[in-house]
Amino acid sequence: MLFTPCHKPSGRPGGNDDLSISFQGAIKKFSVVESSLANGARAWQIEDGEYFPRSAVYGEADDLDRYLFFCQAIVEIPKLLDWKPDIVHINDWHTGPVAFALRNYAWEDEFYRGAASIFTIHNLRYRGPDRFLDLIGPAIFYADVITTVSPTYAKEILTPELGEGLHDLLGLRRDDLKGVVNGIDYDEFNPATDSRIASVFDAGGLERRIENKRALQKDLGLDESDQPLAGMVARLSEQKGIDITLEAVASLLEAGSMQFVLLGAGDARYEEEARRLQERFPGKASVTIGFDATLAQRIYAGSDFFLMPSRFEPCGLGQMIAMRYGSIPIARRTGGLADTVPDAREGGLGFVFEEYSAGALRSALSAAVEHYGDREAWADLQRRAMGADFSWGASASEYERIYREAVGRKGA
Repeated sequence: MLFTPCHKPSGRPGGNDDLSISFQGAIKKFSVVESSLANGARAWQIEDGEYFPRSAVYGEADDLDRYLFFCQAIVEIPKLLDWKPDIVHINDWHTGPVAFALRNYAWEDEFYRGAASIFTIHNLRYRGPDRFLDLIGPAIFYADVITTVSPTYAKEILTPELGEGLHDLLGLRRDDLKGVVNGIDYDEFNPATDSRIASVFDAGGLERRIENKRALQKDLGLDESDQPLAGMVARLSEQKGIDITLEAVASLLEAGSMQFVLLGAGDARYEEEARRLQERFPGKASVTIGFDATLAQRIYAGSDFFLMPSRFEPCGLGQMIAMRYGSIPIARRTGGLADTVPDAREGGLGFVFEEYSAGALRSALSAAVEHYGDREAWADLQRRAMGADFSWGASASEYERIYREAVGRKGA
């Protein structure tokens, strides 16, 4: 089932008004608004007048109350609507208490017997307000199955380095912990139909792709050069590797080997360092602080390399989108990057490095620059990357298998 908080007016295509639950000693009223997703699946939004009509999805002072109410509503609504779920799939700290509640309800109430809970961890480091920290553990302990967003990250969170203090508990659930790589929407991210880019193209018409590079250079004040153009769209934080990126990129810009374009926002220190990089290399480097969805698409379509040098990366979507648009990833071998970017030097799809250092990234970039010089081999690599399948099809099939296994266990 899919329940989401209604943070903005929903248009109310249909639903149930004037539902109520007892919450923190008071009767709280809310509505459930029903709508349909593009594929025809039904979705419900929980709408209330206090907790969810906010500008921020989270980061509010009363987040604990907001999401505890949401969790209680999730558990109560199927009973109020007389609709019994087979699977309750919950995500991250926002819904962590649901796994504990379902396990306890199943002992007391026939309604929830046989319903399996799946708890997905997207990034263990982001665990919500401090007061929520002890609720993540019960979700891991009580969920029937735990998933995360790549097989390699599922192994990494079992270690002290990336387990965020929960590695021992996760180790107890090792046999129930699965990693499923995220997918991307191939209708939205399609270079053959994307109206946001300067020139549409496909793997059979790569000669049209150069128009996107020229448009990007012109729009961002870069020299119209045939040098490779490296792009990066990321949160400017150490997790995303911005510290080693700025150092490695500066050395290649100084050598005149490539150009660089960056779109992102985050740590003020890295924002300032990035601005200084642009000032130091006019015509060679462009930095845009903030986020612009159209510019992001133009970077995917116009860059030759796409940088993903993350310290850790549960899955990552940027490398998948980049490959869809023919931009070759430069990625550190960690998490979902390890699962989606095999090394081009071994017949794979990108240029991969192991050690988290500016030197290791610089070496991978230099290898990509050298490979770029052989334009026929480079075009073959682009076609290979564009032909890789990172759609939701394979991921959905794996989740279906997990769902069936979880339901089967509950019925055993």
